[in-house]
Amino acid sequence: MSSSDARFAVRLTPRSSSNRVDGVLDGVLKIRVTAPAVEGAANAALVHLLAAELGVARGDVRIVAGGTSRQKLVVVDGVDPEAIVARWPGLRV
Repeated sequence: MSSSDARFAVRLTPRSSSNRVDGVLDGVLKIRVTAPAVEGAANAALVHLLAAELGVARGDVRIVAGGTSRQKLVVVDGVDPEAIVARWPGLRV
């Protein structure tokens, strides 16, 4: 991980009515996706949503822990941690 990578926790809620970022609660980014938690569909939707929100390629967003859990640890390559905190104040990066 280089200094231009951001690592943060995500609480994912699958099978929501829409794909959206709900904000930050206790330093964790809350995200909802419409995809079910089946065969990695919710994880793929999470990666797609974060890439779109941050303006990076999907390959730059990785789930490094919690692949089968609602609590996940995400790394975004090539994005300054301060830029992530500026976008979502209160997020622990």
